[in-house]
This record gives sequence, C-alpha cells and structure tokens, in this order.
Amino acid sequence: MAEAASRLRSVAEQVLGVPLPVRLRAWDGSEAGPPGAPTLVVRNRRALRRMLFKPGELGLARAWVAGDLDIEGDLYGALAVMSGLIWERDDGGRTLAQALRDPRVRAAVRELVRLAGPPVPPAPPREEARRRGHLHTRRSDRQAISHHYDVGNDFYGIVLGPSMVYSCAYWGAVDGADTLETAQRDKLELVCAKLDLRPGRRLLDVGCGWGSMAIHAAREHGVSVVGVTLSQEQAAFARKRVADEGLTDRVEIRVQDYRDVRDGPYDAISSIGMAEHVGAERYLEYARELYRLLKPGGRLLNHQIARRPQHDESAYNVDEFIDAYVFPDGELAPVGTTVTQLERAGFEVRDVESIREHYARTLRRWVANLEAEWPRAMRLTGPGRARVWRLYMAASALAFEHNRIGVNQVLAVRTPDSGASGLPLRTRTWND
Repeated sequence: MAEAASRLRSVAEQVLGVPLPVRLRAWDGSEAGPPGAPTLVVRNRRALRRMLFKPGELGLARAWVAGDLDIEGDLYGALAVMSGLIWERDDGGRTLAQALRDPRVRAAVRELVRLAGPPVPPAPPREEARRRGHLHTRRSDRQAISHHYDVGNDFYGIVLGPSMVYSCAYWGAVDGADTLETAQRDKLELVCAKLDLRPGRRLLDVGCGWGSMAIHAAREHGVSVVGVTLSQEQAAFARKRVADEGLTDRVEIRVQDYRDVRDGPYDAISSIGMAEHVGAERYLEYARELYRLLKPGGRLLNHQIARRPQHDESAYNVDEFIDAYVFPDGELAPVGTTVTQLERAGFEVRDVESIREHYARTLRRWVANLEAEWPRAMRLTGPGRARVWRLYMAASALAFEHNRIGVNQVLAVRTPDSGASGLPLRTRTWND
C-alpha cells in the first residue's frame, strides 16, 4: 500500500486541480513533494476529518490550532503558496471548500474519507470563541474584547516588546534599521502631532490598550488624558504604568464603554486600532458618539485597518479564522466607507494617510518576537493560543504586503459653524 504522504498528495492535487507546491509529511512519517520546499506536516488523521466536516478556512484553522497541522521551514513562503490555492484562487481554479463540494472530484474525496479514519467530527479547540446573544451589544463587546486581550499581559509583552503598543508602528528608516520600540514611539508622536496636543488640553483615548498612548501624550505633551478600555487586564496594567511614571494627576484609565463616556467635551480623541471592533451596523453610532464628545474645533485621529471594496458589498463575510480565534465579531470596511460614515456623523475629514507597508513590517517583528520566546509563550498562554497568534500575525503580514488589507489614519475635525477648522494650510510635506 502506498505511503500516506503520497496518497494524500495525490488526493490534494486531484481536489485542487494543480500540483501541490509544498512538501507533505504524514502521520506515518512518510514524505512526498519537492525537496527543500516548506513542509506541511499532517500530524494525524484528525486533521483530515476537520477539513472534511468543515471544508475551507475554519476546518484548516481548527487543525492548526489543535496541533494537527504544522508548517516546517519558511512559514511565510508556505502561507503565500497555500493561500493562493486554498483560500483565494486567482487562476480560475477551485478553492478547497469549493473543491470538496464539487461532484467532479468525488473519487478523490472518497479517498480522503478513507485516509481520514472514523467518520466522527472532532470537537473544536477550546480556544475557539463561543458566542451568545446579539452582536455589538455592550455585553457582547465586552466578551469579544476579553477573548482577545485578556490572555495574559506577559504574553503580550513577548509579542509587542517593551513599548506594549498593539497597533501599526511607523517606520522612518528606509533600510529597516529602526527598532520596534523607536517605530512605535514615532507612531505615537505622529498621532500627537496630527491632534495638535498641547499642555492644558484634554485627550480621550478610545481603546487605550496598555496605556502607551495616554502616557506618551501626558508625558511628552502635557495633556490630561482619559483612556477607556473594556479589558480588565489591560486597565490594571495601564494603571500601574501610569503610577510608575508619576502621571496619576494627568492620566485616568477606566474600564468603560466609549458609549458611556459623559464627561466631554474633549479637545482631541485618539482611536488607534479600536474601530475594527465596532461593526458595520454600529459604526455611525460610534462616529456620532465621538463627534458628541469633541468640542467645536476638536480633532479625531481614527487609526483603522481597512479591506478592499467588493463589487457586491452585500456578499462580504468576515474571515472565519479571525472571527473564531482572534477578533470575535470584528469587521473590516473599505476606507471610503469609513470616511463616509465620519462625514455623515458631522465630521470634516481633512487627511487620510495609508501606512499599509508599515503594518506588514510591524507584524513581521511581532512574529519574530514570538518565535524567539516560543517555549515561554506556550507556557504562558497555552500551545493552541500561541499557534493562533503565530498564524494570524504571519498571514496578516502577507495580507498587508499584497494589498489585500490596509491601514489608514483618518484625521477629522468637528469644524465649528464659522468654518474655521484650526488646521494649518499645509499639514504634510513629501520631501522629509
């Protein structure tokens, strides 16, 4: 009888309709495929059952998180070639989910069933989010934020490094010589400059994370800051940092929904990597709430990941892996939709800056941080969640590099009736 790897490779190529560009290693130790290529390791038959019972991305994700699938060698290279075959075909071929349902490949699917063993659906890994109730209520948002952020500050410290900034850094050196900490400091300073923060002004930092923006703004620009988060672990960490910096008279960290903030108006609002959690149905409400919290002439800096627009926007579906394991209930919108919603809320949008390539470089640094302390990361948060983050960040880096997603800083003003925005005539130069 043929070895498992050869049989599996033959089935995969029949299903997908093209040669498999990675090497395969099966549970019996057999290998098949081009020598030197990244190796897809199928550790046990359960991985096949996961794909059969849940064809497509979610089945693969469950196999990866559970440790049934792994990649040896160049992770980015393997993900690049696999995503082109399994998740998004640009050559007119079938994706994995489409192929497994195609009656023309029934013989290959029957062989896959024989390889998979007992026809019993494996339980999802425990790291998968379980939902209750409606989307984007205060309760469901708290649950989603807790799933993503309350996994241990020490784990995030490994990934993010000393800056503890969980959003795209701003890289100034063309040759990549900046440290991650320097690039994150420069991003915070960029936000402060766009908001024109000065001593005596009040800043609301929506989704304040571990307090880095609030601390930087208070320490470097003399503003008073209120930071709000729904994560108890983030808030505790941020409050300790504020106290250690001696800034408790200027920085207040609250566990509070932005919709419940009632002590405006503020001179400026920063929302850095938070709006992705809001959801399409709630986005106009989000924009109106921030508009309400600003004084006339106040500025909003909205830093948000965006997706490419679709020909039929009603066909948009959230990424199954990210929705189940990373950002439950998170949604991405095209930048044009974001600008429109901000304008509908009353804002005057003054500047939109895409920093897509910066996020790709940031994610690669985070992956390197995680891999450098992989055993400790697994001890801190569990092997399954560590695998979630390695896959999520590496795949996201490729998505930014290939322009499948982007990230934008949108500067908007609550322009008063007089029409005086308060912005200088020139806000950016291209010869720096």
